[in-house]
Amino acid sequence: MSNKQITGAEIFLECLKKEKVDTLFCYPGGVVLKIFDVLYDQKDIRIILPRHEQGGVHMADGYARSTGRVGVALVTSGPGATNVVTALATAYMDSIPIVVFTGQVPTALIGNDAFQEADIVGITRPCTKYNFLVKDVKDLAQTVKEAFYIASTGRPGPVLVDLPRDVVTNKAEFHYPEKVEIRSYNPTLTGNKWQIKQAAEAIAKAKKPVAYIGGGVVLSNAAAEILEFAEITKIPVTHTLMGIGGFPGTHPLSLGMLGMHGTYYANMSIHNSDLIVAIGARFDDRVTGKVEGFAPEAKIVHIDVDPTSIRKNVRVDIPIVGDVKHVMADLNKELRHIKEPWDAIRKSWLKQVDAWREERPLTYEYADDVIKPQFVIEKLYELTGGDAIIVTDVGQHQMWAAQYYKFDKPRNWLSSGGLGTMGYGFPAAIGAKVAHPDRNVFSISGDGSIQMNIQELATAVENNIPVKVVILNNRYLGMVRQWQELFYQERYSSVDLGSTPDFVKLAEAYGAVGLRAVRPVDVLPVLKEALKAKRTVFMDFVTARYEKVFPMVPAGASINEMIFGEEKKKEEKKLKAVK
Repeated sequence: MSNKQITGAEIFLECLKKEKVDTLFCYPGGVVLKIFDVLYDQKDIRIILPRHEQGGVHMADGYARSTGRVGVALVTSGPGATNVVTALATAYMDSIPIVVFTGQVPTALIGNDAFQEADIVGITRPCTKYNFLVKDVKDLAQTVKEAFYIASTGRPGPVLVDLPRDVVTNKAEFHYPEKVEIRSYNPTLTGNKWQIKQAAEAIAKAKKPVAYIGGGVVLSNAAAEILEFAEITKIPVTHTLMGIGGFPGTHPLSLGMLGMHGTYYANMSIHNSDLIVAIGARFDDRVTGKVEGFAPEAKIVHIDVDPTSIRKNVRVDIPIVGDVKHVMADLNKELRHIKEPWDAIRKSWLKQVDAWREERPLTYEYADDVIKPQFVIEKLYELTGGDAIIVTDVGQHQMWAAQYYKFDKPRNWLSSGGLGTMGYGFPAAIGAKVAHPDRNVFSISGDGSIQMNIQELATAVENNIPVKVVILNNRYLGMVRQWQELFYQERYSSVDLGSTPDFVKLAEAYGAVGLRAVRPVDVLPVLKEALKAKRTVFMDFVTARYEKVFPMVPAGASINEMIFGEEKKKEEKKLKAVK
């Protein structure tokens, strides 16, 4: 094609093919019609039409998280572009590699308040890793190459490419660069050898160490290196919400999740540790609680590909900038040279950790007459053997899924961690199912979250994408209600969803399967029936209305200052006694 001139729309398609894109989530509109006309005849890329642009970009996000590849979306200008902002911010906060192409009015009209014009480059600058406005069709191929490169390297993230209509319709020769070099963008992959040696020595000296892993472990595909590290050193491992699956949840050294709704034993281990090895994590507020009270006696090793994340929130003693997979491979090599009797060194510390585990295990009160949401998650785990892809929305159900479903492999857990986006789960599950048609993909949602992007039922049904949707239906915005009960004197403001629709009938109206469970004995049969179904399924589990997520670290408290639900019961008993 080197001497032949083709349109920008055709160049766009050829670029996607060069990047081996197999799925495009896209919504048409006036300024991108030329692209859609070109897409009409091609057979190499699957086209998925969502029912809302936000849903389409969440699908690209789910595709990216579950595969490790770049997810791709295309929308039109103006409201089409502004509708993707939340989805871009979601991907940005969790460092997910997606490239979103937006249509734009012709270059001559930019800034004139033309019909369906929006400054999407300006709007998305704070919530993208980088963004481009292409002004000349001759620059299009180079720009697309750079967009995919930036999105997928270093600390990954979303990149937006804005395409004016004349750039799409004008012609140029197609030359796709083999590689790109961006002078101002050179991510550090290999860690400093001296600092890695320092970290190894600190680990050897530590009496009460904890490994704390985050989403960077999953993003860098470093799960094998983390497992080797833990088994060499006999260090217990805790993870963030985004780090789920980075270390096997069933492993004896696993402490589960830490932080606001983490396990008692994870939080106590962190609080009492003398060394924290933080790997691909950023010490966010949900993890640290009150920063001044966080791990007061611990020396901190912090490994991250993003130098701006190190020392951002907590003091760090040994910073190591580099890709987690590379750094951990070098650190493990260093540790293998240290001839320490690791089992003997860690014996008393692991005994203490096990004592905390026995003192306060994750638990809830089962009931025969009402479905506890934790029970649904437990049964789902048993039925799938922990081998499903689990995608969640945001709220109580998200925390219960993180607590009670055990993940032994990375990329089987997809959830909005940093931004906490309601409406993320279902479309992201569609994206994951498109990428993994032979895997069971479950979307776990609440009755509030599912209604944020419920229109994507049409997308799932029309494209035969059989996602299984678990709705934990308590007729409340449950997490908000929990906070209002515990910290706002039970002033329940705008949280009652009493007019929730009949999800079974709604599913059937879209052409999906609708199932309902109202008692604990119904749970397993409903899950089994859903698994057998070859279509999209909505499962409406009518759960206990007032169930809360425990343990919990209240806002402003240190992570060792947890509440477990018993405090409320004791208070109620006292009041009854007074009466």
